[in-house]
Amino acid sequence: MHQPPTFEVNGDAIREERMQAGLTQTELARKAGISPRYVSHLETGTRDRMGPKTYRRLREALQAPDSRIRRTPPRPTEDPPHERQ
Repeated sequence: MHQPPTFEVNGDAIREERMQAGLTQTELARKAGISPRYVSHLETGTRDRMGPKTYRRLREALQAPDSRIRRTPPRPTEDPPHERQ
């Protein structure tokens, strides 16, 4: 069975980026289109994988580089999220 691609994220880095941006979990959740509980689970490590669309929205809401919040580099067969320029 084929598994959809997921992105392994660093919860500590997500928390640090959120706090540097001056956002609460609720504010980040609203900007990224996810629930505050989901943000909390990411930050505490309860969840450490995200689907590509959700990951991209979170990264854009944080305005953080892929290398900062992603735990592992993309596989060669995987399209990396678009970097902001």
